[in-house]
Amino acid sequence: MGECWLVALPAVDGRQYVYRVYAPRDALLADVFWQAWHHHDESAFPRAWDLFDAAVIRRVG
Repeated sequence: MGECWLVALPAVDGRQYVYRVYAPRDALLADVFWQAWHHHDESAFPRAWDLFDAAVIRRVG
């Protein structure tokens, strides 16, 4: 399954939405970001900013 990453995405409503992403330890941070962003984009939540530099990405597992 891979390592667990947490990705916090700021959204237009001023909140941050946090997603758990499973990816290899050596995954590119951009790939981890886009996986979380696309998951958010498919939800009913307000739009998240698609700015890589605005996201907080941490490996937790």
